[in-house]
Amino acid sequence: MIDERAMIHPSAKLGKGVSIGPGTVIGADVEIGENTWIGPHVVIEGPTTIGKNNKIFQFASVGDEPQDITYKGEPTRLEIGDNNVIREYCMISRGTVKGGGVTRVGNNNFLMAYSHIGHDCMVGDQIIMVNYAALSGHVIVNDFAIIGPYAAVHQFCHVGAYAFIARATYVTKDVLPYVMIAGHTTSACGINTVGLRRRGFSSSAIDSLRRAYKIIFRKGLTVQQAVAELELMQGECPEVIPMIDALNQSTRGIVR
Repeated sequence: MIDERAMIHPSAKLGKGVSIGPGTVIGADVEIGENTWIGPHVVIEGPTTIGKNNKIFQFASVGDEPQDITYKGEPTRLEIGDNNVIREYCMISRGTVKGGGVTRVGNNNFLMAYSHIGHDCMVGDQIIMVNYAALSGHVIVNDFAIIGPYAAVHQFCHVGAYAFIARATYVTKDVLPYVMIAGHTTSACGINTVGLRRRGFSSSAIDSLRRAYKIIFRKGLTVQQAVAELELMQGECPEVIPMIDALNQSTRGIVR
């Protein structure tokens, strides 16, 4: 149902079964997939593409101009996948030309109230951002990560798959896959055991990841030395491969 009090630009494309509440504004060059529900007083600006079966709650701001002083009105994009929940007062910005021109949010994510996804971010699938969690520009978040309330991630950081960032943690370096980090000074504090169990990881795989964690964080090794030891584990525990890749690809260093 499209409420008669909603304001929808003639160029917007709405799929079958889309519902839009009163006072919502849908701007030019917005495309919304079928069965997406949009509550009252939401603002969606384009160019923005939103997939199927999403729920966007009141006062969210989706696809507006990036908060970047170099932005000069270029037609950059926001792309959102399917089955996402975007709660009250969330803000998701379009990309910038210097950052590739697009911000992407995947599928099945749960973005709680007041969470923020900055320009040029690449957010994967099944991620949870708790109230007031914030991603600065150019951040990459891989699948199944959890970002706690009031946590903030610095520009260009990479948060690995299944990572857990605790409440009010300020992240200035890359977070390895599977790892929990916490504290105002931000340090690693173990493997995200509970999250891995919930996602079906076996006990043996979790034990192996604990060993990998000790190699990286407790043996006093350089990154290169830690990678060499982890590579010896690949055969028995392929789950360490994303950790190896993250260590090799990091440009900001990792949270230790």
